[in-house]
Amino acid sequence: MDIVKILLALFLPPVAAFMQVGPTLHFWANIVLTLLGGLPGMVHALWLVVTKK
Repeated sequence: MDIVKILLALFLPPVAAFMQVGPTLHFWANIVLTLLGGLPGMVHALWLVVTKK
């Protein structure tokens, strides 16, 4: 399942963040970061998945 989450973090960062932490502040921050630029959202989502927050 981690491989799927990592792939989602690369292509659909908010979906990966939602799957990892649910509708919390990290999810909403990831949406904002993704809208500001794709790379910040990807990095944040990968961080959430790798650290198992």
